[in-house]
Amino acid sequence: MNRFQIYSTAICPYCVAAKQFIARKGWDYEEIRIDLDTHRREEMLARSGGRRTVPQIFIGETHIGGFDDLMAAERDGRLEDLVDALR
Repeated sequence: MNRFQIYSTAICPYCVAAKQFIARKGWDYEEIRIDLDTHRREEMLARSGGRRTVPQIFIGETHIGGFDDLMAAERDGRLEDLVDALR
């Protein structure tokens, strides 16, 4: 099971950084390209509470937010706790 879902586009440097960070941690992720599928864009908007920027990152059903939010969760220890909760 992919713990992370990352809504992204092809030209987003923050999407690339988020995917690289998650991969370096050894965690699996599913990339959902909203530039290729408009239905997935609508899904992202609904799940994220209307946030339109990418990446939008989820751990399981928990919305993390964007890349800056991902890094904040890493700094304060929430990220490991969220990942551990899915094990």
